[in-house]
Amino acid sequence: MKLRKAVLIGALGAAALLLLVVGLMPAPVAVTATTVVSAAFVESVVEEGRTRLRDTYTVSSPIAGYLQRVALEAGDRVEEDQVVFRMEAQPVPALDARSLEQARDQLSAAQARLQSAQANLETARAEARFAESEYQRYLQLHARQLISATEIERRQSVRDRQRALENAAASAVEVARFEVDSARAVIAIGSGERLPADQPLLEVRSPASGVVLRRHRCCEGAVGPGEPILEIGDLADLEIQVDLLSMDAVRVRPDMRVQVAGWGGDTVLEARVRRVEPAGFTRTSALGVDEQRVPVIVDFVDVELAASLLGVGFRVEAEFMLWEAEAVLQVPTNALFRVDGRWSVFVVEGERVRLRDVEPGRRAGLVTQIVDGLRAGEVVVTHPGDRVVDGGRVVVESSRTVSN
Repeated sequence: MKLRKAVLIGALGAAALLLLVVGLMPAPVAVTATTVVSAAFVESVVEEGRTRLRDTYTVSSPIAGYLQRVALEAGDRVEEDQVVFRMEAQPVPALDARSLEQARDQLSAAQARLQSAQANLETARAEARFAESEYQRYLQLHARQLISATEIERRQSVRDRQRALENAAASAVEVARFEVDSARAVIAIGSGERLPADQPLLEVRSPASGVVLRRHRCCEGAVGPGEPILEIGDLADLEIQVDLLSMDAVRVRPDMRVQVAGWGGDTVLEARVRRVEPAGFTRTSALGVDEQRVPVIVDFVDVELAASLLGVGFRVEAEFMLWEAEAVLQVPTNALFRVDGRWSVFVVEGERVRLRDVEPGRRAGLVTQIVDGLRAGEVVVTHPGDRVVDGGRVVVESSRTVSN
């Protein structure tokens, strides 16, 4: 009896001690983890851009005049040398009461000058007829040798002089008649009245084939020299301008692959970098920070497809593929942390975690390349907190597979 009682007491003491040890042990830390994979890896830069045309043509009014209604609208197709709009002379300027009365007085004066010129013409014709008849009589006398050659030459000179005076008087009549017509036209054509339809028009033609991008003027009216009327461009020259941060632009090279998305459709358009411009500029961000930006020009691979989906001035998102590779070992960037100046991760081994140093490589958003220190298939802790320590017990609440 005493032996059995001693054994029972010993067993109960051991059980109590075990329960005490278990109760004092720290509880496992709940963590999230991910599996290290070897998959395709893309390091890229994503930035907003705008579509534009390499060349545009602004068709302006070459002179001051009156623009006829422009029938072309934005989106209409035009061919090179096609008439895009027509211009006519400016309407007659308006006349006030004083100017109109002066114009009537000028007409009366012009009519009076015409009558005076016609009277002078009649006088000159009479003098010319008399000089001609007198010359003929003296010519007969000279034939009978009744007068000298000097006298006949004098009469011939008088005749020629009278003929010249007649011609001058006739010209004066024509000038006076033109003055009358001009003065009458000022009064006959009302103030602000346009010229007749049979007047010659100035036809302005398209400098290149393309589509109408903008119509600055549609309705008829007076225009000044150099005033823009239409803007024309060819959508086959569609390209993208992306203003990259200078620290990203230095990593971009010509012919680099670019994926264009974020324009409103599901299709991802392929493009290539054509040029990184050599001069940058300063732009203030929405947060009020001055940023150094560099324009990067991107060409579409399939321009016809892009032109059918996009226009000029459309917003897009351009993703520049800085570096691409297959079978790259990678982990989430939030699994990495610094310990004594070295990059490390917590690797899950059973119910415990082990601290391991790693060598990271390139970063692409939320994913980082691992050059050394891990193997595909291992599980690492993401977002490790202060309670996670080397050798500590953990329980994985959720797990996922990393993807680029």
